[in-house]
Amino acid sequence: MEGLGNLKYFLGLKIARNASGFYISQRKYAFDIITEAGLLGTKPSPVPAELNHKLTKATGPLSSTHQYRRLVGRLIYLSNTRPDLGYAVHVLAQFMQKPLLPRRVAAIRVVKYLKGCPGQGIFLKANDYLQISVYCVSDWSSCPTSRRSLSDYIIFVFTGCVENKKARCSVPILG
Repeated sequence: MEGLGNLKYFLGLKIARNASGFYISQRKYAFDIITEAGLLGTKPSPVPAELNHKLTKATGPLSSTHQYRRLVGRLIYLSNTRPDLGYAVHVLAQFMQKPLLPRRVAAIRVVKYLKGCPGQGIFLKANDYLQISVYCVSDWSSCPTSRRSLSDYIIFVFTGCVENKKARCSVPILG
């Protein structure tokens, strides 16, 4: 058995190591998404989603179901190393069954945001002591159709994000 040196790539993840810790990103995968969406020559978006813009179960022209599902599926995989995409991708993933044109436009906005910072990722800091931090946030009655709240939690171990989960509450908020 022979040593191959430090790990640089693993399952599409680019891993860079220094004395402070590990930096994990999916720069090539992000560029693949941007290229596939045909957005290489467009201006980047400063944020992944519009402020206070609610995607509802409205009617409208249907977008290509296969393309939408593929794009959102790729964004879901990318959000493993990009917690900043998590909320926008979570909202888009709720409409996989019937991807209307406004939802496709919202997905393209996420890709335009990605174009502005494709190499961003997570940094796992090397520490001598175990530190676990958990952050939780919830938005009250944010779903316009069901009036259910969306909650999100992030778990950090050694100051690096190891889990990021979003969930919709099972009971609607009344009142």
